[in-house]
Amino acid sequence: MQDHTQHHQHGHHDDAGATARSTVTEAPSAHAHAHSHATGHGDHHAVHTSGQHAGHSTAMFKNRFWLTLALSVPVVFFSPMMGHLLGYMPPEFPGSAWIPPVLGTVIFLYGGQPFLRGGLQELKDRRPGMMLLIAMAITVAFAASWVTSLGLGGFDLDFWWELALLVAIMLLGHWIEMRALGSAQGALDALAALLPDEAERVTDAGTETVPVSELRPGDLVLVRPGARMPADGTVADGRAEFDESMITGESRTVARGPGDAVVAGTVATDTGVRVRVTAVGDDTALAGIQRLVAEAQASSSRAQALADRAAAFLFYFAAGAGVLTFIAWTLLGSVPEAVTRTVTVLVIACPHALGLAIPLVIAISTEQAARAGVLIKNRMALERMRTVDVVLFDKTGTLTRGEPELRDLAAVESVDPDELLALAAAVESDSEHPVARAIVRAARERGLPVPAASGFSSLAGRGVRAGVDGRTLHVGGPALLRELGAVEPSALAATTHGWRERGASVLHVLDGGRVLGAVSLEDAVRPESRQAVEALQNRGVTVAMVTGDAWQVARAVAADLNIDEVFAEVLPADKDKKVAELQGRGLKVAMVGDGVNDSPALARAEVGIAIGAGTDVAMESAGVVLAGNDPRAVLSMVDLSRASYRKMWQNLVWATGYNILSVPLAAGVLAFAGIVLSPAAGAVLMSASTVVVALNAQLLRRLKLNPAEVR
Repeated sequence: MQDHTQHHQHGHHDDAGATARSTVTEAPSAHAHAHSHATGHGDHHAVHTSGQHAGHSTAMFKNRFWLTLALSVPVVFFSPMMGHLLGYMPPEFPGSAWIPPVLGTVIFLYGGQPFLRGGLQELKDRRPGMMLLIAMAITVAFAASWVTSLGLGGFDLDFWWELALLVAIMLLGHWIEMRALGSAQGALDALAALLPDEAERVTDAGTETVPVSELRPGDLVLVRPGARMPADGTVADGRAEFDESMITGESRTVARGPGDAVVAGTVATDTGVRVRVTAVGDDTALAGIQRLVAEAQASSSRAQALADRAAAFLFYFAAGAGVLTFIAWTLLGSVPEAVTRTVTVLVIACPHALGLAIPLVIAISTEQAARAGVLIKNRMALERMRTVDVVLFDKTGTLTRGEPELRDLAAVESVDPDELLALAAAVESDSEHPVARAIVRAARERGLPVPAASGFSSLAGRGVRAGVDGRTLHVGGPALLRELGAVEPSALAATTHGWRERGASVLHVLDGGRVLGAVSLEDAVRPESRQAVEALQNRGVTVAMVTGDAWQVARAVAADLNIDEVFAEVLPADKDKKVAELQGRGLKVAMVGDGVNDSPALARAEVGIAIGAGTDVAMESAGVVLAGNDPRAVLSMVDLSRASYRKMWQNLVWATGYNILSVPLAAGVLAFAGIVLSPAAGAVLMSASTVVVALNAQLLRRLKLNPAEVR
């Protein structure tokens, strides 16, 4: 901010510590959803990085489940064992005994097909896991049941109803899993649906309706009240309140006027505006959000690898337990019991709940985060966030707005302060300089009548000049005072000295050679920053700030926000060294920056968080992108990471605990005490475990992630 007085002129200036920000987001097209559907990204997308569901769709599991369930009803009803358990006699007629075998075979071949194929693929890949265990269980039950139905060997192993229930339960579990894992894809489809199919392009002859695909940068489009933006752009004419909740997660509308950037998919809620298109198709922010959510779903994580290793271990555990069970019961002289116990072990050892434990939590977490404007590019970033000791914020554009704001004004005794501001706004009214816009904006916000100005001219490096009510007025800094030979009154000088001490830019308003007063301008601190810093500290996280600004500016912002540690006068290329310095103390760091010149620091930190959808959605150096500019969204990351970790471990403990307890019971270790676990009971318990894991993961949806609601 201290450079404003030296560069205060019509046009651009260099703001100390400020970062250059691009206006076009580089990302794939959100409107390419039609293409994604055409290429198979609809209901048949693969949702498991391990590939266990590759080629299978939610609809497929749903359809197979309902048909299998329908076929299972007569299989169970005509089962003699079920009739005995429930105290009824199944009706008998010619061929009734063959209903369970025939329908059971259909269930095995049709309902069990996804598991048989998946198990065979895991066997070929020499990577045993859940699908192979399921395939093994239903194959053993199928073979044993046919042996009984054909009267071979005198075995009483009529497991048709258990087979039917097992396949139905497994299909139901996978359907639940696929629905949950596919919900993020549904979020992507919902984002894509936000883009209208047509736009009103303004021409010399009026307006014409054209497909969005025909829009090009530079086109002028008319967005009517209630309509969605067809592309990214800047407002050329008009003012409107925009609903940007699909980008920022914030439900409150935002005022946008001439020169302000607007994003594809957002809604002009009250009035129509004309917008100059700056980005279409692959370059829109909405497209970038789509891509990031999709990448997050495809990325692997340490927790997922843990679940995969656990599944492989349980395969060998179940297979070994099955072999030992068969040998033990055979040595005890009961081959039928050996087969029964072995089948039971293999049936209930399927770690389906374990397979749900991690993917469900990650999928729901990613989806919930995306809906709140937190875009997780890398799952590892979500997992690491709970371990972060310090959050290092870049100042400009992150904790502050990155643009000047009028902070104070002081007038000499004979001048009214409101009159001083009105005169300054009149002189600056024809300038597009950020400082000029800040002064004019402050006058409008106070409802001051701004007189008309004439003869505006910019004085390079000194200030501006214009005629107001017959007087020649100047607004500028110290160089202007020296040029005009003006002397600042001592009382005013004492005030402006204090402003400079805290790093503010000071501009004087002069009438000829007489100083009328002065105004101070500073990089505006976001109101949300105070809440973000306080809430992080309440969670036991240290807050630090890094900036290229002078120490007095940094100290003023740090004192205002009660920040724990400050790094000032840091060159952009050296910000990553500050991250390394914190890491050298044994701290785990999350770096939050605007992503333009913060790339090395974002990449070095345990968690790199880029802020601002309009500029850095496509930053490859960050593991997380905050779609809006609200620093409170970092709190959402912390809370979500901690909640996700708890759910992962709850699910892992439940799923593995179920297997550890049930397999010995199925093997018959307590048979001497009359306690045995039948295949039917095992199937019921297994399904209960799956449902518990799925419902527990769904509880993450209750977590409040809207930045405005996080405390």
